[in-house]
Amino acid sequence: MEVAINFKNDKLVGDFWGGLAAMLVALPSAIAFGVTIYASIGPAYAGLGALAGILGATALGLVAPALGGTNRLITAPCAPAAAVLSAFAIELVQHGVAPPFVVLMLTALGLVAGLLQLFLGFMGIGSLIKYIPFPVVSGYLTGVGLIIIGSQIPKFLGVSGGIAWWRALISPELWQWQSALIGGVTAAVMIGAPLLTRAVPAAILGLLAGVSTYFALAYGVDQSLLLIEGNKLIIGPLGGTASSMLDAITGRWQEIGELKLSQIGGLLGTAFTLAVLLSIDTLKTAVVLDALTRGRHDSNRELIAQGLGNVASACAGGMPGAGQMGATLVNLASGGQTRVSGVVEGVLSLIAFLALGAFIAWIPVGALAGILIVVGIRMIDRHSLHLLESPWTLLDFIVIVAVVAVAVGYSLIAASGVGIALAMFLFIREQLSSTVIRRKVEGGSRFSKRVRLRSDMEQLERQGVQTAILELQGSLFFGTKDQLYTALEPELSRRRYIVLDMRRVQSVDVTAVHLLSQIRDSLIERDAYLIFSSLSHTLPNGRNIGEFFDQMELTTTTEHVKVFPELDSAVEWIEDQILGATEAVESEAAALELNDLELFRDHKEETLIDLEACLERRSLAKDDKVYSFGDPGNELYLIRKGAIRITLPIASGAGDHHALTYGRGDFFGGMAFLSQATRLNDAVALENTELYVLQREQFEKLREEHKRLALHLVEAVAKVLALRLRYADKELMAMQD
Repeated sequence: MEVAINFKNDKLVGDFWGGLAAMLVALPSAIAFGVTIYASIGPAYAGLGALAGILGATALGLVAPALGGTNRLITAPCAPAAAVLSAFAIELVQHGVAPPFVVLMLTALGLVAGLLQLFLGFMGIGSLIKYIPFPVVSGYLTGVGLIIIGSQIPKFLGVSGGIAWWRALISPELWQWQSALIGGVTAAVMIGAPLLTRAVPAAILGLLAGVSTYFALAYGVDQSLLLIEGNKLIIGPLGGTASSMLDAITGRWQEIGELKLSQIGGLLGTAFTLAVLLSIDTLKTAVVLDALTRGRHDSNRELIAQGLGNVASACAGGMPGAGQMGATLVNLASGGQTRVSGVVEGVLSLIAFLALGAFIAWIPVGALAGILIVVGIRMIDRHSLHLLESPWTLLDFIVIVAVVAVAVGYSLIAASGVGIALAMFLFIREQLSSTVIRRKVEGGSRFSKRVRLRSDMEQLERQGVQTAILELQGSLFFGTKDQLYTALEPELSRRRYIVLDMRRVQSVDVTAVHLLSQIRDSLIERDAYLIFSSLSHTLPNGRNIGEFFDQMELTTTTEHVKVFPELDSAVEWIEDQILGATEAVESEAAALELNDLELFRDHKEETLIDLEACLERRSLAKDDKVYSFGDPGNELYLIRKGAIRITLPIASGAGDHHALTYGRGDFFGGMAFLSQATRLNDAVALENTELYVLQREQFEKLREEHKRLALHLVEAVAKVLALRLRYADKELMAMQD
């Protein structure tokens, strides 16, 4: 018990230090993101933005980890939220919307985005979001990074009034060198700090450097910087008390009721973009965390928790957020072990807000801009430039550029639509570039597991041109229809049996079924057969191929379409058609005598009398076992009537694997009999069966008394085994083509 308590305490200690370190990383960024958003409304709203960032860090930190399923994940305001919300705020301001109403719309946008995340989680979409192609995600993140950088350049230079970044760059007369100096020092320290120490987060060191530079300028150069009122270089008063936080929460709830349903409906497009971006950011962080900790997160549960966190943040007047990569990795490195570390981060953010509100008011806007510019630069996926090195990845790079261009030049909302369209394009391109024909072999190169007599095998080889076996793979849909028809067209006029092995097919659409119906009709005109194998399996989309084909009347309207559970059964049926034999005929046939067996058909009857005297006649009922794995190989079995199934036991104990089937007139057990080794398989009677059994002891006696006869027996067995090996080699060679 004492050990368990100590272990628990160790976890709590690690969670506290991890949460503290994560707060030190997340809180400055949250303040910077909030200022970025609300400063777009007007300089007077920068303080409200800082408050929104802190409240967001608090609400998200308290709710999301408590309900989520990913240990160590830190949820806080993030760059994608800042990019979408600031662009949204700028658009409203440009349309002349009153600032208080813009604030209200920002709150409603965060609330709707959180509700949409809840919907995505409950609908199981979390498992699908992480499959968005890398080029699209890379373009999103790079676009967000560039938008963040562009939005911070004017603040970095101290230019106010909502001037575009490019205009700010070409207007040096508007710059305030104090702001640029503070931002430059902050960014330089943030970039260089990890080279000296990792004990304190780089963002904290950068922020402290920026604040120190500000006060150095205030005391040494410009005393007016010590005034808080009307000072555009700093955030300004927050009102950092418990009562002000309560007022912010209750005030938002009173105002939210004034929104009309049509106004909320107009937010859906932007809210959906925001929800998807936040979800991608969270799940991307969770995947990285899984790789580092060998854990496994629940995507849908995490989305539900994130959605509730963003709803709580909006209700408290905070900004939305997601699982934040930097703070999460700091939490992990600082000892965080469970979800408690995320809650600790939220609690400490609240304490920091209440205790340090007056100090936060003095944080320079230029310092926050420097931090965000570094964050934005790090979000740009520079590694994607390697995609230019190969013609195979050039199109992926073009996709990234397209998403970035739309995000920066128009909006992230439009970029989300472009990203979804390009994701579909990438999927179709991948499907078109891969073949749906995995392998195509002729019937004379692929035989069933039913072991045939030599004369039958020779006939099957000669008649193999009647059969074509095509193993299909991937997706059969409108994009691969022409490829499938091109592969089948030359077979339609010269084959009587066309086998389509559906084992590796991942999806089928109506267009592909229509094509297969046309192929079926073409074969019917020639009295030929379309044969499907492995048709009953369930596809990844939940659809059963067999049921789908029945529904489309592809397999139910004619006897010229056959369906078999596996390829071997289909090939065996074709072989029976070619040989003109069926299991029913064989089961009703009389038991063979020794001289009727193919093995001894060339021997004179009088020479077999002594051999027959050495043989034991044995009768087996259906499902009787002849021998088992591990039995000594001291018997050779000749089948007078019936059939024997040879199976290999599966190592996991989950049943057995059908290897071969021997029929009337054949023999089995020859390899172990000649080598005197133990059995490596099981043999079971498929039906009522009659056998000749030659025991090793009787063979030794025969060899002593009739050496020539014994030699002929061994030679005949060896020839048949060699012939079987030859056919097996032929099949293996065909499979490699």
